[in-house]
Amino acid sequence: MNEQAQLKRPALSRLLLVLVPLTVMLGMFVWIASLDPLRSFNNGAPPVEALTVERTILDETGIGLLVRAGGSDAMVIAQVAVDDAFWTFTQNPPGPIVRGGAVWIQIPYPWVFGEAHAINMLSNTGASFEHEIAVAVPTPKATVGQLRLQALVGAIVGLLPVALGLIFYPAMRSAGRVGVSFLLALTVGLLTFLLIDMTSEALELADQAAALFQGSAMVWLSGLASFLMLMAIGRWRGTPEGLALAFYIALGIGLHNFGEGLAIGGAFAAGSAGLGTFLVLGFALHNVTEGIGIAAPMLRIRPPLWSFAALTLLAGGPAVLGMWAGSLAYAPQWSALAMAVGAGAILQVMVEVTAYLMRQSSDRQVVLFSPAVLGGFLAGLGFMYATAALIKV
Repeated sequence: MNEQAQLKRPALSRLLLVLVPLTVMLGMFVWIASLDPLRSFNNGAPPVEALTVERTILDETGIGLLVRAGGSDAMVIAQVAVDDAFWTFTQNPPGPIVRGGAVWIQIPYPWVFGEAHAINMLSNTGASFEHEIAVAVPTPKATVGQLRLQALVGAIVGLLPVALGLIFYPAMRSAGRVGVSFLLALTVGLLTFLLIDMTSEALELADQAAALFQGSAMVWLSGLASFLMLMAIGRWRGTPEGLALAFYIALGIGLHNFGEGLAIGGAFAAGSAGLGTFLVLGFALHNVTEGIGIAAPMLRIRPPLWSFAALTLLAGGPAVLGMWAGSLAYAPQWSALAMAVGAGAILQVMVEVTAYLMRQSSDRQVVLFSPAVLGGFLAGLGFMYATAALIKV
């Protein structure tokens, strides 16, 4: 009984050492809030207000806007003007919008297909918040036919090119040591381009999000957290090689394709892009090297046939999911977050592939500057840069 009491006392003491500071800190915050020490500095100026449009819906009922408040106090939307004319509107949920809160604004405006519309929302303090619809098109709805069509496009730009790249696996097995080094460096090159491209897109989307999300910090911190977590998981049972490394590459590319699908779906929903046949072919050509990069770590083994199907689904399948999510529930902050996580995953894969490349040679430092490795790295960068020109709109 005495031994149990002795075991309990240290635990209780440790708990008190945590609870006491927390209680004091909470009491201090309550005291500061009740005291309101800045009250004497109030000169009657209106509070700082901010309003960000996260999503636009165009349908037969008019225009729907998902807006999020980010000011210092709760705000009230008093009037809405569309194309310089005031219109009635409904807000759901009604009432003042608290900091960080999001509401739907429904405007029964007869928008015109293919035309541009300017929306101006005014608060009860007179602050004005503008939003432009560049090209008015009906927002896609979650119908079976629509989802099937998006799945087809997602499969063409995601699944098909990865599968085509993996078809080169038998030919790649005949490559010697120099050839394997070239292909591994090619993988690092294409991943480097994806990392830079994905990070820049994430930062652009973060700038469109509400300021309270701290877009740039969210992108960098999410990417770092993703990188560290995947590094810890990947090294949990030793250094990944062969099929395990191929799956990590497929995971990183899959997260990139999910972000790519989000961007395509979001552009369709906003009516700001059209996906022609040439653009689809550009996406497919741009992504073929992803399959080659996935196959590179498996050249010294004979993986089972099912692994090729699994790798294709893991790397290309997220493009379909991204298109669905982007066209039906697009929001800039969540798209930026998804791309940041994907960038962290790609960085982890780059580290692992580079480490694997160095382990293939007895002189680990010299191999990184060999003609085959430098040539492969630059070839990967060059090919991705050249084919990216086909898909930029």
